Amino acid sequence: MYRIRSRREVPPVPDAPARPVADTVEHAIATPEKEQPYAALGLKSDEYDRIREILGRRPTSGELAMYSVMWSEHCSYKSSKRHLRVFGDKTTEAMRERLMVGMGENAGVLDAGEGWAVTFKIESHNHPSFVEPFQGAATGVGGIVRDIISMGARPVAVMDALRFGAIDHPDTARVVHGVVGGISFYGNCLGLPNIGGETVFDAVYQGNPLVNALAVGVLRHEDLHLANARGAGNKVVLFGARTGGDGIGGASILASDSFDADGPAKRPAVQVGDPFAEKVLIECCLELFQAGVVEGIQDLGAAGISCATSELASNGDGGMQVELDHVLLRDPTLTAEEILMSESQERMMAIVRPDQLDAFLAITERWDVETSVLGEVTGTGRLVITHGGETIVDVDPRTVAIDSPVYDRPMERPDWLDALNADTTARLPRSEAAGLRSELLALAGSPNIADPSWITEQYDSYVLGNTALSMPDDAGMVRIDEESGLGFAVSVDANGRYCQLDPREGAKAALAEAFRNVAATGAKPLGVSDCLNFGNPEVPFVMWQFAEAVDGLADACAELGIPVTGGNVSFYNQTGETQIHPTPVVGVLGVIDDVARRVPAGWQDDGLHLYLLGTTRDELDGSAWAGVVHDHLGGRPPRVDLAAEQAVASLVQAAAHDGLLAAAHDLSEGGLGVTLAEGALRFGIGARVWLDEICERDGVDLTAALFSESGARILVAVPREDDVRFTGMCDARGVPSMRIGATDATTGSIEVQDVFTIGLDELRQTHASTIYDRFA
Repeated sequence: MYRIRSRREVPPVPDAPARPVADTVEHAIATPEKEQPYAALGLKSDEYDRIREILGRRPTSGELAMYSVMWSEHCSYKSSKRHLRVFGDKTTEAMRERLMVGMGENAGVLDAGEGWAVTFKIESHNHPSFVEPFQGAATGVGGIVRDIISMGARPVAVMDALRFGAIDHPDTARVVHGVVGGISFYGNCLGLPNIGGETVFDAVYQGNPLVNALAVGVLRHEDLHLANARGAGNKVVLFGARTGGDGIGGASILASDSFDADGPAKRPAVQVGDPFAEKVLIECCLELFQAGVVEGIQDLGAAGISCATSELASNGDGGMQVELDHVLLRDPTLTAEEILMSESQERMMAIVRPDQLDAFLAITERWDVETSVLGEVTGTGRLVITHGGETIVDVDPRTVAIDSPVYDRPMERPDWLDALNADTTARLPRSEAAGLRSELLALAGSPNIADPSWITEQYDSYVLGNTALSMPDDAGMVRIDEESGLGFAVSVDANGRYCQLDPREGAKAALAEAFRNVAATGAKPLGVSDCLNFGNPEVPFVMWQFAEAVDGLADACAELGIPVTGGNVSFYNQTGETQIHPTPVVGVLGVIDDVARRVPAGWQDDGLHLYLLGTTRDELDGSAWAGVVHDHLGGRPPRVDLAAEQAVASLVQAAAHDGLLAAAHDLSEGGLGVTLAEGALRFGIGARVWLDEICERDGVDLTAALFSESGARILVAVPREDDVRFTGMCDARGVPSMRIGATDATTGSIEVQDVFTIGLDELRQTHASTIYDRFA
């Protein structure tokens, strides 16, 4: 058995089974015609031929393993890379003002002010979460948190964006229980608050759920670190958990392929997480950074050692020499190729100066973190890996990590889209007053609007003591600095139904909603991280959807003046021939100078004036009303007016800063009706409203006034004494505003004048029972 060590020397393993002789570079040169299982590793024949061309010989099995994982869709972005360049092309100098680190690093970093920085990123763990929901979701959280650690930051919060199949499908409960359990287990054990997110049920995700995890960290400007291997002679150190057989091929075989009709069949490729080991790793890394004994740290996530070594070497100024025999193993029977491909969790790789090595090892030993020196940085420009004294990898690391294939895949607007867009909600019947009451109750109890407390109450939202806002508010908010009150707010949003109708407008709408949610708390949006979930990129209409969404998102970011700091692309989200709806999940992060000025999403007092900001249009295509009441998807999504979004957001931020708002809730799914319901249920205070003035001013009927999903609208509650100042601010900024009612603590109901009244008890029962009854 191995002894637990934190030393550069690794003892031999007594009585370990003999490992197979590795395929060496010398052997590869001598056996050029040897057949290799490149297809089973996810490589196309032309890609394999390209590897042989690069090397001037056939690859060794170790090199083949490295190229297969690093050239996979998940790691190389080979189908999306040319489209993603538009984010950088459309980022202006003004947008870079607060951008400290952008795309290409482990996570984006924004200047939060007062010498503080905030780093955040969102990534997918979709396929593993269908195959093994608990571990798939848990390790998704662990992986994104390690990206935050590697920037030199302390993780302070997580969020998630979840999409499951139909709520009544027999397999949905398996996935929901596993995913929610995995997220809560890992996040709670790490001691990180889960401050928000979204949960969606739709049959289109039945065989391919989406589990997107976001993490946020904070750091002082001077503590920022980037991961690269510079300085010949510096040591390459692997520390954290031992390497095992879990997750082998996760990036190339699991995350870069689609599911067939047979369902889950790739369980060995799913990683296994240990949050307690990661918690220790967090504290250890932070002390290493604080002590100044590391040049940089890279997490081992997708592609494991293959990724960490090739990326660190590519980002450095030389090469790297690594001995795989020094990797601490949980399973001594692993082959060299399996060690290279393993995605075992809770591992980090550091670059350490020789004169700092003893200090580094002293810190890892104090934290009882196993550590081994694998090799060193060289000046050769080559990544050389040995095993058993033989060279099994000798490559230019850039050919592995950076210069992967770049595909210009065929794109074509689908033929079926014209008929879908033509099938608008204009033909759907609209109810009179009594029917509107039933429709609002139906919406309040529908799976995607119903109270998700059964899910969110499994997450600890207030651990660490800095959470200022959490579920069910529009965005999560966390205090950064206790003395000044400086904080950040973050929201994640997407609407796959909109994107199915128009991926360009749907992506813009996702950004607009997340932007609006952050602004509704009183924070100023600063940057974006996105998780782009799409179907099979080899299908032309999927690539068209992707290109449209990326272009739309880039244009919208430029107009709003906030940069994309990084993110993730997840392709092959399909089961058989069924593609998911295009689902670009957009996370927006903003800052607030004092969390004491935060604005909640619900009202707490009687007699507050309710103002609707923005203009209501008859925009019900793709809406929750169309889906829930009429089981309909067709037409075109609401028009996105980014100038109006900017104006409304700026107004709410200013009003919040001046203390004029008691509550603010954006209008999105379910429109004004659902916003009223959620605002009243937040603290159990009812409201009396009237709609006739909206109908008259904006030229809409009662159905549109209640359920339209027009953007750039926020419902705010204003104390009576601040009414004049607030309306003056609206007029001065040219933002449409209309008083539509008042809060009412006496009746215990929502009364829509001359239309209907719903008691809060009935509304709460309807809203709270759907998810609880199905899964509790």
